This record gives sequence, structure tokens and C-alpha cells, in this order.
Amino acid sequence: MNIGTILANAARPFAERPAVMHGDAPFATYAELARRAASVGGWLRARGAAPGARVGLFMSNCPEYFEVLFGIWAANLVAVPVNAKLHPRELSFILENSGADFLFVTADLADAVGAGAYVPRHAVVIGTAEYERIVAFEPGPALPAPAPADIAWLFYTSGTTGRPKGAMLSHRNLFNMTLSFLADMDPIDQFDTVLHPAPLSHGGGLLALGHIVRGAAHVVPESGGFEPAEIVSLVNRFPGTTFFGAPTMVKRLVASPALGELNVGNLDQIMYGGGPMYVEDLKDALDKIGPKFWQLYGQGESPCTITFLSKRMHVDNDDGRLDHRLASVGIARTGVSVRVVDEEDRDVAPGETGEILAAGDVVMAGYWGNPEASAATLRGGWLHTGDVGTLDADGFLFLKDRVKDMIISGGSNIYPREIEEVLLQHPAIVEVSVVGRPHDDWGEEVVAFVVRTDHVSEAELDALCVQNIARFKRPKAYRFVESLPKNNYGKILKTELRKQL
Repeated sequence: MNIGTILANAARPFAERPAVMHGDAPFATYAELARRAASVGGWLRARGAAPGARVGLFMSNCPEYFEVLFGIWAANLVAVPVNAKLHPRELSFILENSGADFLFVTADLADAVGAGAYVPRHAVVIGTAEYERIVAFEPGPALPAPAPADIAWLFYTSGTTGRPKGAMLSHRNLFNMTLSFLADMDPIDQFDTVLHPAPLSHGGGLLALGHIVRGAAHVVPESGGFEPAEIVSLVNRFPGTTFFGAPTMVKRLVASPALGELNVGNLDQIMYGGGPMYVEDLKDALDKIGPKFWQLYGQGESPCTITFLSKRMHVDNDDGRLDHRLASVGIARTGVSVRVVDEEDRDVAPGETGEILAAGDVVMAGYWGNPEASAATLRGGWLHTGDVGTLDADGFLFLKDRVKDMIISGGSNIYPREIEEVLLQHPAIVEVSVVGRPHDDWGEEVVAFVVRTDHVSEAELDALCVQNIARFKRPKAYRFVESLPKNNYGKILKTELRKQL
């Protein structure tokens, strides 16, 4: 079983159909994409990459992403996609932790590779003469398929410590994710299009697999990201269009003057997730765009696949429960079981609050090189998500809080302790606690409460953060306080800090 075979299979019936576009410009048909991917795989094998070796992708969204990803799988290797926003130190940690000897990087990010402590043995810059030789390389004979439990994708996600952990996603996991996607989405065929304004290193890349199976066209915006006017232009250009966006992206689209030019008839659906979608914002979007929305809830450990709210569930069916449904993250995905439990992992009654658990063939095998965290997260055969929620009597899941105090800003996960540890490097900082506060555009923004022994400016703290973590994780505000609120055991009370905000 090799998830990469979905491209080889699609390349036969859809050989001349457009597989990847860069804006309006064709990049590769399905036959061409499969050939180029096979060449990437052949080159990796020829350079000594043995089955199971890890290969990093530190790439901004670009058409080449697909051929590199499927080339890795063609050689029975493990893809390690890295968020293009990460700091060189964070990139270095992921590459070293995964043991990646090979790395593909886009030219705009190439300088970051050498700035880290760990540099892979082979780093290939996309678009160079070397890369063009790679995609023309002789693929060689096909390899025997890996076992279903073999790892295909290391999805690095952070935990309470702030150190990224590599969720091991097997070929079986990715197949089941894709099958669940095809079962729960509206039908897709070779005349449909999927836009990719969200990072291909995360959910955007995973959700592409279902469209590969059906031979749909993949369009990478020329901007490489989410620009409302560009998205409207591309939807108007391509009928049957779907795209994934964080709730903040949806809100930006709805607020954009460009929305008035949107040909809604060309829009199939907008998949959204990765952060809280407030009911009033969703109702505003439904009012202005129509019933084109499909919500997903998942994690890297159960990629994009725990619950969903279908397009029809976003529509008023005169049962008086529309607002109730819109406040939820939907019902269990096909092939997934969902529970809400107490501290002893006992099911709670409908409507009661507890930790959300999930199980199914889509759930990860564990964390790379971290058996302790794997055992704790997968105890009892269930993924312990660390999210708090409730299930109603009809099976709709409602998220209430995040056990790990994670902050979600612009669809990106930010872990307070990682920022706190950086700020505590400053000799004048005694204590610090980082929390999120609501933000109209980004969902949440980072605020740091700081106790200091001597004068230190916000500019100094910003400079410290720039040296150590990605810019999007930096605090947007600092509160200098005499002390932090604590309970009798000395634990800082983040709930009290949030109240102050």
C-alpha cells in the first residue's frame, strides 16, 4: 500500500487533464505530473535514499510541491513538510529530529536552511538547473509497495512543552483520510478545481489527495497565499471550485470589496477549519455567499478528520436548530468514532463537558521518537485530543476550550510555553505568562504578561523573539505587571489573565 499510487492511477484515465496550474497558467497534466514525480523518486533513490528515509519540504506554495511530495512517496520515503513561516532554528530542529538527509526548498526560503544548526546532506532549491535535471531523471524500476503501517508523512505539531512532535501518519492513515474525505464531501470529478491558498505543508496538502484521486485540477495562486481579489478572480475562471481556508480567511473574503465580483455559480464549496468560526461570522458569510460551506475538525494526529458539518447542515431546514448546528463542529466523520470523557476516560452524558477522544484507521501511529508522549496520547486505543467539548444527543460536537492553552491566530497554532521560554532568556525577566485575546481579523492574538526586575523595552523583547521564533508567534502586546496571579500550589492562573484582557 503506497498513498503515492493515487497519482499513478489518476494519470491513466486523466492523462491529458490539467493536474496543476499556477494561477491561469498550465503547469502539468496528470501524465506529466506522474512522470516528473517518478523522476524525483528515481533521483532520490540514486542518491542513496533508502526506503523509510525522511525528506524535508521547506517550500512556499508552488506548483512543484505536488511532484516533490509524490516523488518522495514514489521512492517509498517519508515526507516531512515544514511550515514555510518557521524560524531557521525551528526548521533546524524538525530536520534534525526527523533525521532528514534530503531537503527541497523554494528559493525564497533557501537562506534559512544555512542559518540553522542542522543542515541536511542534500538541499535542492526549486527552479534551479539542478532541479530541472532531477525532474528529467530516469525513474528506474518501481519498488515493492511499503506495508500499510509504514510511515508516509511526519506531521510536526507542538505539544504543551512547545517542542514540535512528529505525528507519524502511515499510508493506511492517509488512505483512510482520503476515503473519508470522498465519502463525506460532495462528489468530485475531473472537471472540478481545487484552489490552494492555504499552506500545502499542512491541511491544504492533505486535502489535495481526494482531488488527486478524482483527477481534479489543482490551482496554486500566483501570490502563493490568500488574497481575496485573487481568489475571486480564480473562482470566476474555474467552474466547480473548492478551496480550504481558516475562519480568518473566510472573514477576509466576506469583508473584501472583491466579493461583489464573485460568480457564486462557479463556487462549489469553501472548506473551513483550523480555528473557531463564530456563529455570527458564519451567518454573515452564508448570507453573502450562500450555502457553500463545509466545516472540518481534526488535528495533525488525526489529519483533518474527526468531525464535519456538511453543506446541507449549514441550511435552515425549519427545525429551529440552525444556530445550534452552526455553533458545532458537526458529527463524526466516516470511519471515525468520537467520545467525550471525564478525567478517568469514562464517557460523560450528552451535554456534559469533557476531553474529546477519537479513534479510527485515520489516527496516527504515534509520535516520532517519543514513546512516552505516544503512550499518553493514545492510551486505551483512543486519541486524546487535548480539546474540551460536549456531544449533544444527536451526535453534534461542540468545542469549548483547549486543554493545552493553545492560541489559534490566523489559523496557525501557537503554544504559549514556547514563547514564554524565549522571553525568559532575558536577564531582566522574572516571570512571564502568554495568553490569547480575541481579535476581529485573526481570531486571537498573543499577549505576554511580564514581571521584570529592571527596565526592559518592548522593542528588546521583540528582538529576542525575532532571533528565536517565527514572527507570527511574537506577542502583539506586552503587559508589565508587579506579579502574576497564582493558586495555592503556585500555578499561574491564565484564566485570571484572560479576564484582565
